[in-house]
Amino acid sequence: MAKLTIAQLDLAQRRVFIRADLNAPLDHGGVTDDTRLRAVAPTIQYALKAGAAVVLASHLGRPQGKVAPQFSLHPIAARLEALLGQKVELAPDCVGAATLERARALRPGEILLLENLRFHPEEEANDDGFARALAELADCYVNDAFAAAHRAHASIAAITKHLQPAAAGLLLQQELAALGRILEAPERPLVAILGGAKVSDKLALVEHLLARVEALLIGGGMAFTFLRAMGHAVGRSLVETGQVETARRTLEAARRQGVALVLPVDAVVADGLDSASGRTVGVRAIPEGQMGLDIGPRTVERFTGALKTARTVVWNGPMGVFEKPPFAAGTIALARAVADAPVFSVIGGGDTVAAVTQAGVAERIGYISTAGGAFLEFLEGRKLPGVEALTDGG
Repeated sequence: MAKLTIAQLDLAQRRVFIRADLNAPLDHGGVTDDTRLRAVAPTIQYALKAGAAVVLASHLGRPQGKVAPQFSLHPIAARLEALLGQKVELAPDCVGAATLERARALRPGEILLLENLRFHPEEEANDDGFARALAELADCYVNDAFAAAHRAHASIAAITKHLQPAAAGLLLQQELAALGRILEAPERPLVAILGGAKVSDKLALVEHLLARVEALLIGGGMAFTFLRAMGHAVGRSLVETGQVETARRTLEAARRQGVALVLPVDAVVADGLDSASGRTVGVRAIPEGQMGLDIGPRTVERFTGALKTARTVVWNGPMGVFEKPPFAAGTIALARAVADAPVFSVIGGGDTVAAVTQAGVAERIGYISTAGGAFLEFLEGRKLPGVEALTDGG
């Protein structure tokens, strides 16, 4: 998608509004994971070196359109100062006379971080008046918040009607390039791995991928709906009964299209999520009173085998309840298998990123997306408001 990029902007002596995703987890007033802050740092630094003053904006959490001190960006400002090695001033609000005065007083090389955009309900409502107020703070616009690009919010979509040119930041460019490489011109065979709890969350993605991949590996809770569609009894494992027929049609569509849709052959089962341990059984032998909470070792071998001939892999969703130690082995083993495979790999979604980090192989993944929902929607082939709103590039 040819969109204007930050490298094409003349930033000298200008105030640039950078919409970032600084929605980092906090604990006791501090940032516990600064991955997203580090990801946007190169764009901020690029703008500063080009002679711009930076007006930086983000949301944090879900304050429901009201001022909530626990969702203040104060801890974000402190961590950014440490990462960037310079002062990051926090504005008292994201709009208003005081904020406008501070923005207009910025000199090249300075940064003003706006307070949480979602303290105003107009942000999520994509309100035009609110967007106009944000636009008054700067001379040009850069979106580097791919993780929020699927949201038609004021700071992402409506603002571009009032603040031009509107360009993609370095991170947004990287995300679009990596995902575009999968959808538009992947080196084949292309293998997709899907996990997570619900089939309904990923039906559109499954349908979209079937026309593009050579193999689709399905694990996690969503696999049990497919296993039920094949006639297997799966005990108390998660099954979306309303999606069983859809899963059956998907299996048939995969057969017609010659796509290998690979499901678990064994599972780690237990009485419930709080069980101290589990045991491995074949998917045809899941006890009536137990539930599958991870893929078993034979499934790991099966999935790993499918990766050996792949050249491109995209993965979203864990293979089990990996945050519980008794049910983490399958996801961790698969993360290591993806890292070991001779492929270009792209992963997205918070749980999947956490899994490859936990497995100690994050540095051997081809590209790790900062996004969850936007990652899925892009792979589904949907247009993202935050991308569509940008100025077309030459």
